[in-house]
Amino acid sequence: MAVHPALDATRTSGHGAVGPPLAPRLVPTGVHVLGWAGAAGVLGLWWADTTSVVGAAGWLTGAGRITGLLAGYACAVVVVLMARVPWLDRTVGSDRLARWHAAGGRYAISLVLAHTLLIIWGYALTGHAGPVDETVGLVLHYPEMLGATAAWFLFLLTAVVSARAARRRLSYETWQFLHLATYAAIYLAFGHQLADGADFVGNRTAQVLWYAMYLSAAGLVVWFRFLAPVRSARRHRLTVAQVRREGPGVVSVHLTGDRLDELAALPGQFFRWRFLARGLWWTASPYSLSAPPHPRSLRITVKALGSHSAALARLAPGTRVWAEGPYGALTARNTRADRTLLLAGGIGITPLRALFETLPGDLILIYWARTPADLVLRGELDAIAAARGARVYYSVDEPDGHALPLTAPCLTALVPDLGRRDVYLCGPPGMTRAAGAALREAGVAPRRIHQESFAL
Repeated sequence: MAVHPALDATRTSGHGAVGPPLAPRLVPTGVHVLGWAGAAGVLGLWWADTTSVVGAAGWLTGAGRITGLLAGYACAVVVVLMARVPWLDRTVGSDRLARWHAAGGRYAISLVLAHTLLIIWGYALTGHAGPVDETVGLVLHYPEMLGATAAWFLFLLTAVVSARAARRRLSYETWQFLHLATYAAIYLAFGHQLADGADFVGNRTAQVLWYAMYLSAAGLVVWFRFLAPVRSARRHRLTVAQVRREGPGVVSVHLTGDRLDELAALPGQFFRWRFLARGLWWTASPYSLSAPPHPRSLRITVKALGSHSAALARLAPGTRVWAEGPYGALTARNTRADRTLLLAGGIGITPLRALFETLPGDLILIYWARTPADLVLRGELDAIAAARGARVYYSVDEPDGHALPLTAPCLTALVPDLGRRDVYLCGPPGMTRAAGAALREAGVAPRRIHQESFAL
């Protein structure tokens, strides 16, 4: 294990007090319990409205009703998970919410497809008709079925573009626009649920509860994804003050505004930024704060990984900016110990740089990059280490002989008390997977490993 002297900045460690974590497990568990309780309530709706199930047609139709109810419920839950509710985002974490949203979306689409197949099959057996004739009859003669059919095709499109192979070929902007189709699909399918669902026809209580669920989900989306950003933009008046080159394809965007302390942003968090410039205004992309927030200024540091991020280098001073957030749970609130290890890879240094300056206690930072030129913000990191008595290790792939292996033996050699530390992790997916495996092998408890990802 070799660390080149030029790439190693080692300082004596310091200590500080650490506050208690804010129930890091309680909120996610509570959200899970609430979600499954809602699903149980939906099943109870079917049970209360079903006197008996007789024959193959009855079983198929009953299964179709159940999958339809669960699909409708899952759609509302999926919308809430990505409504960008700040409290959920800060307690559960953006990457965990995104994973739940993705899993919920797969369940919802699977339930929609199963509902369609089972209802057609069950009705066909009941009416002694073929599946094609039954499908045509349902679409043309049942109320709200034309809209439901359009919704079905939109759900199918979402399923296709969400497949892993297709997702890799999509830009972030295209992914956002395609997902707007799911809002249209849910809207088109809603009327069909109440007009044709046997559990809603004539059941005013069920109708009111269903309306309340969907209107609540819609209200959260409208407020947090549309109205709140407009309100925040008018109040804080963020503008670009300066764009500074930090390394190959990397720039820092300095922003100024009014009353930014009211945003209550924490080091380690991110915003979704919408730059009101040509070619950029129509998308909001997530970038982390790369310095602690200030009442009059914020800073992000961005690597050119696509057309949107590359265009930030050409931003003119004075460009207006809308910021949604702050989001993310990669903050000091997760800290359990009085000593911390930060593991950064590439541009993943940005949230960790802010934490490196502000986290209390004994700090060690290990930063992996491809070349020395890719060690962005290195001057700042060295200055922070010198000022607060922390340790920094740098690892690069080129030139040869200057790389630290991301393994348990290497980490424990550099950090002998690794098992007693909280670990904050941010970097490319391959790096974070390797780091997670190495940390677990080294005996670090999963509850002490904190990370977030913005991957699609």
